[in-house]
Amino acid sequence: MKMNTKLLHAYPVICKETGASSIPKFQASTFHQPDAFNHEGYNYTRFGNPTITAVEECIKTLEDSKYGLAFSSGMAAINAVLFLLSKGDHFILAKNIYGGTFQTIQEFLVRFGIEYTMVDESDVSAWEAAIQPNTKMIYLESPSNPLLTITDLKAVSKLAKQHDILVACDNTFMTPLGQETLPIGIDIVIHSGTKFINGHSDVIAGLVATNDEALHKQLKIHQKALGGVLAVEEGWLLLRGVKTMGLRMERSIENAQQLAEFLQTKKQVKHVYYPGLPTHPGYAIHQQQAKNGGAVLSFELETQDQVEALFKNCKVPIVAVSLGGVESILSLPWLMSHAAMPEEERLKMGVTPTLVRLSCGIEDIEDLIADLDQAIK
Repeated sequence: MKMNTKLLHAYPVICKETGASSIPKFQASTFHQPDAFNHEGYNYTRFGNPTITAVEECIKTLEDSKYGLAFSSGMAAINAVLFLLSKGDHFILAKNIYGGTFQTIQEFLVRFGIEYTMVDESDVSAWEAAIQPNTKMIYLESPSNPLLTITDLKAVSKLAKQHDILVACDNTFMTPLGQETLPIGIDIVIHSGTKFINGHSDVIAGLVATNDEALHKQLKIHQKALGGVLAVEEGWLLLRGVKTMGLRMERSIENAQQLAEFLQTKKQVKHVYYPGLPTHPGYAIHQQQAKNGGAVLSFELETQDQVEALFKNCKVPIVAVSLGGVESILSLPWLMSHAAMPEEERLKMGVTPTLVRLSCGIEDIEDLIADLDQAIK
């Protein structure tokens, strides 16, 4: 099956018991066990639920993986993966990392005696130089949030295999449709299902996929023991949203490409960060490992006054901390997605007060361009 067909037919979408055209919401905390001594079915929703099973089958289908897990949020999924590390372990991560991930590292992993090194993710030699005898994991995003920095996933995965190091990749920005990570050597792929996979800004969810049975078993323990299992209502909404993912992404990516090209023509814009532009530093590598430039771009304005004018004058995009909805979403990472990071760390990774992130929706491109044109003064 091709992707749009898979999104509708390649995982449980019809209720076996009734023939209903969507998997029902099995809104139950616990399940009757006809035989208390020999029971192999569902028993408690934190351990498993038919609606959530359908979501996990869905992410397996999208990633073409052996195993999938659904979590209560993208951060719950990230934490489940990071908690594979133990006291005394060392891991390497990209310097351009999601603010929530950085917060988990500072608030928990450091306190638990886990060491880390941040590197320039675009430099494969930097990853290699950071490897220590106790390095157990490489953790990355490509493109990164919010500067869209590109990591050579194949090269880093090959390096990790040479040193028996686990590789985890947050693929939220590109989604399984835009970038396949497991086939090139990534061990665990993570998604914020909140974003493009659900696509309607009404769900909080996290997803993990892997082909490694041992990793899946451990992550399943984390899912249950940490309590971060996806809720039934959110699971049902995600299953509804994912059906149109292919069409939504196609339009959003087209809009992002045209908006990035338009923004390059504005004299008030210092720089446009978008891996679909030939001027992007990671363009060549991204073209090798991804199918398109994605639906998210960032741009830097000249002054703080211009930023304030932009957010005041923009009428079409909503202003919010998230991304990946059918509507375009304008965000200021300095005060939103990366606000939990110390100012020094934000500046070090290039997140400045004049950096703006735009998640492109499915609006008519003429309206988006006209709106940004009048808002950027």
